[in-house]
Amino acid sequence: MASSNGSDHKGHRERLRKRFIENGLDGFEEHQALELFLFYAIPRKDTNPLAHRLLERYRSISGVCDAPIDELQRDFGISENAAALLKLLPEMSRLYNESRLAKDSIIDLDTLGEIVKKKFIGRTAEVVVLILGDAKGKMVYFDVVSKGSVNSSDFPVRRIVELAIRHNARIAVIAHNHPSGNALPSRTDLNTTKLIADTLRGVGVSLLDHYIVADNDYISLRESHLM
Repeated sequence: MASSNGSDHKGHRERLRKRFIENGLDGFEEHQALELFLFYAIPRKDTNPLAHRLLERYRSISGVCDAPIDELQRDFGISENAAALLKLLPEMSRLYNESRLAKDSIIDLDTLGEIVKKKFIGRTAEVVVLILGDAKGKMVYFDVVSKGSVNSSDFPVRRIVELAIRHNARIAVIAHNHPSGNALPSRTDLNTTKLIADTLRGVGVSLLDHYIVADNDYISLRESHLM
């Protein structure tokens, strides 16, 4: 009986793999996609019940990936290797999106918001992102400059200025996220934006926009006439 169950389980895995190879994840239910992903971290166990339990607790694949590693290990018996793989999923998704962006892309404010939003995939803590462009509008820098609130006392205004000078930038855009899920700017967000704009202006750099990202939404202070 055990041999038959093992054979059925192996056959189920192979069918899911073949289905994915032929059609991608189109038509997969969420638990099936998670089950398939977990195959590669838990090779000798039926991951279907685990996928269901994880989704019952965290409601979505994004919720599962955002869960603390120690909680996944403690409450679900997941190994550190499997938990790390789950945390790797959104990080790789973000890197995939970033790698498709040409390094010398022209900064286009009409589409930049969607590009910036992808920089925050999988992030559960606040980070500040800086984009710099040269005199022709080509992007010369796009990366995280601070891990922590844009409103914190140690916000790296000096680092932003130093990077702008080092890259001979003439335009800049900043972005930060609100992990709470509410993209509305606070009064401190607006005051910090003014401080950064004034400081950059002193070295000949124009701050074009400040994006606030929350989940799959974002607000542009420029478009909202709040710059």
